[in-house]
Amino acid sequence: MTVNRVILLVIFALTMYWIWSPYFDQPKKQSATEEESIATPDYVATDLKQTKYSEAGMRNYLVEANKMELYQQLGFSHFTSPTFTLFNGPQNWQLTANEATLYENNMLILEGDVKALNLTEGAMISQISADHIQVDITQRAMRSDLPVEIVGPHLNIKGQGLNADLNTDIIELINHTRTIYYDQ
Repeated sequence: MTVNRVILLVIFALTMYWIWSPYFDQPKKQSATEEESIATPDYVATDLKQTKYSEAGMRNYLVEANKMELYQQLGFSHFTSPTFTLFNGPQNWQLTANEATLYENNMLILEGDVKALNLTEGAMISQISADHIQVDITQRAMRSDLPVEIVGPHLNIKGQGLNADLNTDIIELINHTRTIYYDQ
């Protein structure tokens, strides 16, 4: 009688294992595919040139890039070698970098050899250079905590950190290092 019980117990254990084994393996496969789908872009564009308009129908900004990857689920787009031109009436700025990330809330992070060129004729400041700049496109505000260089026709300013209002062209250095004025 004990042999029959042992055989019945082994058959029961194997049946339970066969029934429950897919249940234990299933979540691991699902989480791996979810992570893979998040890590891959939903859309990839090369040689991108796109103009974004405001609700009033005015040009807000123009973006050109070698490559753009859209991650819809994560809420951002990543650009390689981008050029963003911000249109703001007579005070327009062109921003270039090695790479950039644009979030759904219109926050733009530029990284690697960032240059902000002032496209306004006769402006006191013609270019801002840094390794990292954060731009709020909606508010037209720029900030950085890293070393920056501000160049104009008659001056060169270096400092650590920057807050800039592109609407009014008011630029504030957080920690001023050096200023050189050239003869006019």
